[in-house]
Amino acid sequence: MSVSQEGPNHIAIVMDGNGRWASKRLLPRLAGHRQGLESLRRCIAACIERQVKVLTVFAFSSENWKRPADEVLGLMDLLANALAKEVPQLLKDGVRLYFVGDRQGLSKKVSDGLAQGEAATAHNSRLVLNVCFNYGGRWDMVQAAGKVAAFGKPITEQAITDALALAHVSDPDLFIRTGGEMRLSNFLLWQAAYSELYFSKKLWPDFDESALDQAIAAFLSRERRFGMTSAQLSESEDRPKLPRPK
Repeated sequence: MSVSQEGPNHIAIVMDGNGRWASKRLLPRLAGHRQGLESLRRCIAACIERQVKVLTVFAFSSENWKRPADEVLGLMDLLANALAKEVPQLLKDGVRLYFVGDRQGLSKKVSDGLAQGEAATAHNSRLVLNVCFNYGGRWDMVQAAGKVAAFGKPITEQAITDALALAHVSDPDLFIRTGGEMRLSNFLLWQAAYSELYFSKKLWPDFDESALDQAIAAFLSRERRFGMTSAQLSESEDRPKLPRPK
């Protein structure tokens, strides 16, 4: 059996467990989200060190508006403050920032902060960081279909793929969810069709470099056939690779 020989180019993460982390410590849920931001900082640095090219994280889903109002407001404030504080470091580290999701309904302060963060890091290329905020996989497919229809194009897989909110990057190779739950929760429903799924029992604030390495090791141990048989895959790997056209 052949296994993945190269590490993942694109890692997607559902950062789950912030609220439970805080509750276990008798802290407000927002304290867990603050600690989760620290975990994200570690993860970004670790991805750069491990030469991952794209990191996509689920920061706020379109369903999260149903949470208590004080938690939602706190998350918005946390995002606005993080943008002001983190962008200079991301710029220094060569990280290009994208915010992916529906910006309607966001405050002007948050919306302007998103745009400014993207503009400030637009020339970076060491790591693409996609922050999915007010995002849902079903929303993404609906808006993509709307774009295709508006241009009068035939509805094909490629047309939908090109109109998705993450069309600027390849599909994720490794999909990680922390917190012990084993579901996609409306995240990257189209893009994760052939992703390797990895579920960690660690709550997101406890997810560190060692946990990331365990997920990557699991990825490297798996055979990715993309619909082929093992024999076909082995044969294709044995064939000499032709140079890509320039």
